[in-house]
Amino acid sequence: MIYSMTGFGKGSAVKNKISADVELKSVNSRFLEIFIKLPPQLSDRDYELREILKSRIKRGKISTIIQFQRNDNSIATVNDKKLKDYTAFLQKVRKLAKINEKLKLEHLLSNRDIFLSSDSTISEADFDVVKKAFKNAIDELLKMKKNEGEELKKDLSRRIKTIEKKVTSIKNEFKKSVNNYFNKLKVRIKLLTKDTNVDDQRLKLELAMIADKADITEECVRLKSHLKFFIESMNKQPEPGRKLNFLCQELNRETNTISSKSISTSITHKAVLIKEEIEKIREQIQNIE
Repeated sequence: MIYSMTGFGKGSAVKNKISADVELKSVNSRFLEIFIKLPPQLSDRDYELREILKSRIKRGKISTIIQFQRNDNSIATVNDKKLKDYTAFLQKVRKLAKINEKLKLEHLLSNRDIFLSSDSTISEADFDVVKKAFKNAIDELLKMKKNEGEELKKDLSRRIKTIEKKVTSIKNEFKKSVNNYFNKLKVRIKLLTKDTNVDDQRLKLELAMIADKADITEECVRLKSHLKFFIESMNKQPEPGRKLNFLCQELNRETNTISSKSISTSITHKAVLIKEEIEKIREQIQNIE
């Protein structure tokens, strides 16, 4: 199964007077990178949320924004110790700076640290609402990643078939090109040695050895084997990205060998076209999880 590494997911959940909204964005990355923006109430839940993501996504750079709201019109209370400390601090500053202005309520209200909000903690029941929204967002993200993955798979399959056809064509053309090359060499050598006695059997042996060095049958067989394994990996591997990248390297290596051993300009040209397809495949699989 192929999943793209790019995608977007949004999830929401509401229960009683609690609501949570989650947005997930995923882009390409060699590894799994998770960035979570949390409201203060959820600061100690970062690890748990990361583990949920890790259990369902294996690669990609994931950016997460979570919004949490308690709609119960609760009123904040005062932190007595911080209020006393802050008041003493202001009095000291006023005295040192020789400010005659009296301490006013507005001076105290500007410091949020002296207040204890009822939203500062979150219960397990409240966190369940957050997790529900979080999992809904992941489901949406995976749905998009899967849809994009299917499109990637279609494109890759088309390119693999194109390469298969060219490999078959190269293999068939090689047999003809070897015979032509053999006959051309034979004629040329006879022209060069027309005034010299040449052992015909030895000549055939030397020419056969030259033709054997140009044999690309094994490379064609390995290429087709790699192409078959490529398709199988796309269809059966749970996380085929890295394996497909390795197979691209092997496909490119065999094609380079065919190109270097080729005795036919037509085969060389087809090898160049195969390498172009491999490069396009390599670009596409960088987006696969």
